[in-house]
Amino acid sequence: MRITIMAFPRVQFLDVIGPADVFAEAARQLGQPRAYRIEVISTQAGLLKASNGLPLHSSASYREHKGRIDTLLIAGSPYIEELNPDSELLAWLREQSNRVRRIGSVCSGAFLLAAAGLLEGRRVTTHWRSSARLARRYPGIRLESDSIYIKDGNIYTSAGVTAGMDLALAMVEEDHGKELALKVARELVMFFKRPGGQAQFSHYLAAQSSERSIINSTIEHIQSNLDKPLSVAALAGLVGMSERNFARVFKSEVGQTPGEFVELARLDLARRLLEETELPLKRLAGKVGYDSLDSFRRAFVRRFGATPSDYRQRFASTTE
Repeated sequence: MRITIMAFPRVQFLDVIGPADVFAEAARQLGQPRAYRIEVISTQAGLLKASNGLPLHSSASYREHKGRIDTLLIAGSPYIEELNPDSELLAWLREQSNRVRRIGSVCSGAFLLAAAGLLEGRRVTTHWRSSARLARRYPGIRLESDSIYIKDGNIYTSAGVTAGMDLALAMVEEDHGKELALKVARELVMFFKRPGGQAQFSHYLAAQSSERSIINSTIEHIQSNLDKPLSVAALAGLVGMSERNFARVFKSEVGQTPGEFVELARLDLARRLLEETELPLKRLAGKVGYDSLDSFRRAFVRRFGATPSDYRQRFASTTE
């Protein structure tokens, strides 16, 4: 299978190398070096410099590329929004989406797929820090900002950087089954199925990108009072707005409803307390604003795909 990764000047190096190593390891485990044939293309052939300053070789430009692609992945970059892709590149991506078996993005590469119109009406994820901007720029997509990766038809999107490896591993499982994917995960010392979503990896949620001081002050209040009641009515009263107007402005600026943001903030604090303290679960639930351990456990499992106890066993720094 031909795996083609599209890179650009100042690409995130790991967005390219991470998935490439997963596919290469799968081929090695199969004992079939050509099971996955990996290549890097760009807007022009030759050397380009990644965002970390290291050189990366592009075997061809997309214009010169020949042969059928099985899987096309668009790598991301901290500077992806400065790329300004031309109409020729976007047309090429649209053409390839109809020819390849699957097309996807790693991290902020989703901006390029969206610019080509390929994500309209699709379930999509990207790096948590970029998700609010992607949703504002392309309101027709169905953003799921906490997902590690998403498959919608033959279009795949993944979250930040290392999530590209999770996506590649899922593709290996799709191609060759669970047993091979497990072997690859063990060899690369990575989760076969990562527990939870990408909120667990940030102390600051993507939603904190609002430029309005009134929303920023509300977010600061939420983060400082997670153990207290934080209803829409209470938050609206805090900033002197009607509930309806507050909810509308908050959703427009943050990309989440006030209720969704409060839950994410509470659960983000909860997972940090699970990692860093030995607080009993019932006390911990109260500390993050839940009035019962059952409701806390249900919310935590829904968000992270693991019970609080299981999460603590996997990630707690206090665990021997």
